[in-house]
Amino acid sequence: MKETFVNIACYQYSSEAQIVKGKLQSEGIEVFLADQVLIDTDPLISQAIGGVKMNVRTCDRARALAVLNEIENYSLDNEGKRLICPSCNSIHVKVYTNVKDLRSFLAFLISFLTFSLPIHYKYDYYCESCKNKFS
Repeated sequence: MKETFVNIACYQYSSEAQIVKGKLQSEGIEVFLADQVLIDTDPLISQAIGGVKMNVRTCDRARALAVLNEIENYSLDNEGKRLICPSCNSIHVKVYTNVKDLRSFLAFLISFLTFSLPIHYKYDYYCESCKNKFS
């Protein structure tokens, strides 16, 4: 019988995926990470290929999602307090990096040409409850 896997999460960096993978494995859930080696080789292409994909067996999907919901972390401000969406007052806010302004683009370009990690990021926040994007 052929086993099937289902994608349950995507991560920008493999280190994030490894932490969650360890938690799932400690719960007895087998995990397969797709595109991990590719992103470890060149972290700058993570957004282009959709990040590191976390896959579990179809039969373990519900259990794995329950574990992910338990450990789901949301963005914190500089004082360690949870960020709140200005639109709906939800705490389900996540941070994302982007390259939209000139400074971020130049930092990205320099890091790409020198094979180093970017030194400047522009952060955007996204509310998972109302789908609001804000800075």
